[in-house]
Amino acid sequence: MKEAQAIRTLLPLLKPYPWVIPLIIILGLLSSLSEGLGISLFIPFLQSLEQTTSQSVSSNLLLGILNQLFIYVPSNHRLLIIPLCIFGSVLLKNCLSYSNAILFSWLYSHISYRLRSSVFKQLLNVSYSFLDSNRSGKLLNTLATETWRACDALSVLVDLIISTCTIFVFVMLLLLVSWQLTLLVAVALILISLSIQQVSRQAKQLGKQAVQANDNLANRMLEGFYGMRLIRAFGQESYEQKRFDQASAQVRTTSMKLDQLYATIEPLSEVLSAALLLCILVIALLQDRATLPILLTFIFILYRLQPKVKQLDSARVGLNALIPSVEDVMSFLDRSDKPYIRSGRTPFKGLKQAIYFESVSFRYNPLDKPALRNVSIQIPQAKTTALVGPSGAGKSTLISLICRFYDVTEGEIYVDDCPLRQLNLSDWRSRIAIVSQDIHIFSATVRENIAYGRLEATEDEIIAAARQAHAQEFISNLPQGYDTQVGDQGIRLSGGQRQRIALARAILRNPEILILDEATNALDSVSEHLIQKAINTFSQDRTVIAIAHRLSTIEQADQIVVLEEGRVVEQGSLQHLLKLNGLFAKLYQLQYRSALT
Repeated sequence: MKEAQAIRTLLPLLKPYPWVIPLIIILGLLSSLSEGLGISLFIPFLQSLEQTTSQSVSSNLLLGILNQLFIYVPSNHRLLIIPLCIFGSVLLKNCLSYSNAILFSWLYSHISYRLRSSVFKQLLNVSYSFLDSNRSGKLLNTLATETWRACDALSVLVDLIISTCTIFVFVMLLLLVSWQLTLLVAVALILISLSIQQVSRQAKQLGKQAVQANDNLANRMLEGFYGMRLIRAFGQESYEQKRFDQASAQVRTTSMKLDQLYATIEPLSEVLSAALLLCILVIALLQDRATLPILLTFIFILYRLQPKVKQLDSARVGLNALIPSVEDVMSFLDRSDKPYIRSGRTPFKGLKQAIYFESVSFRYNPLDKPALRNVSIQIPQAKTTALVGPSGAGKSTLISLICRFYDVTEGEIYVDDCPLRQLNLSDWRSRIAIVSQDIHIFSATVRENIAYGRLEATEDEIIAAARQAHAQEFISNLPQGYDTQVGDQGIRLSGGQRQRIALARAILRNPEILILDEATNALDSVSEHLIQKAINTFSQDRTVIAIAHRLSTIEQADQIVVLEEGRVVEQGSLQHLLKLNGLFAKLYQLQYRSALT
């Protein structure tokens, strides 16, 4: 059955709380029994009003059981005692229902928290190769939307369980009242349920379409936010509006289809059930009017049963519609089919000699051409190594491998005499700081952005790092100083200001290894001078790896590594490479001429 498969899909969500579902079932059964008892007590109550004890009535099994409850109650007191018992049953039923609601609220909040946390943890831990191969919009949709829908599926499952418990109890009561009428009702309800199933066959397929539509819309939103400057610069507002409207219309269409499907169930179920009730009433009254108290109770139980059957059908449809969201979340959390950067166990005590690349090759994807090919270089401790080469040569890839954003495809990277992958990853990265032109500034205060380099830093240390990065002057002129909110991506700051905050963040970290990824590229001359001056001071006695386009960086390097199409084509000192008159000499001359013009 589809429902059984859906429940199996949901079971991993409930694994941390194995006791919850049995408890929900017990509370659901007790609540249904309380309600059923309260309804059944109307039989002796109505009989007390009529003072009738016909043989056809007294021979009823349920009535015999109920009469035993009040055998010692005088008939003139029953009109008071029985209503009090009915009220007590209603009160108990609602207390149990309330307990069940509170229990599920606790379960829902805990599971939704765990799911969001687990998805975000997966994003933080999965290899960059997986993130590169999946659209950001899809990942955002999984985190922001599908986790909620997965919890909604759990809510529907609980409704399904409670409805099933109630139906079970009420069916037992109906059998005790009249097994003949119950069989007739059962056949009719099965036919009604089958009719509704025919209507709801599309639910799961529509659910999958809804997930895909939400993925596409989330992707359009992300690209719209991050590409807003480019969109306006190229005058493509109409084009982007059209693409957004198409994605939004897809979400609207699938949502409307699902809503229409849900809306069909209630009226269809209600009309068919009303027809069933009327037929039973007419048939029973034509046979024997003396059984009116039992018949009225039977119809009342059936009336209370009908919305539970309707709720059960709605839950089945809803579960099938939401299962694709559960599958999407569980598939993302599945660790068996995703690459991870595993931390080694060897503590990193500090760089003593050098970082060695030995015959390193790397591919981002198995079908792509290598980004690095058979690279063998040495990056000495406390020296500056400049990486030079045309765009696409592999410079940023080499930096990514040093940071262990990816693991090498072939060869090995050694830190002194230890393979990099055997080092404790947190230890290794704690000794590294990166300053790049593509910096990320959080939507927070200036202080929080600088302190991100070392969260436990004191106020004095933050200010000292800002001074060393030549950021203190502009920070003190901001409206709230270090408490100024910089906006999304630091939008309220200039490029040079963002760069100096990023440098202050790196300085505060006090790293052994400083990576400069075109840190002063695309800045005005004043900002470049300030940042380069701060970098020169901060770089003393540190291992510096710089992707360099600027002459100032290249000329101060202790060694230069020249890359082309993923290969090391030249390496050595500035003078040595100029004498070779190869690729570096051509690049250097181009930079030199550009600097003169």
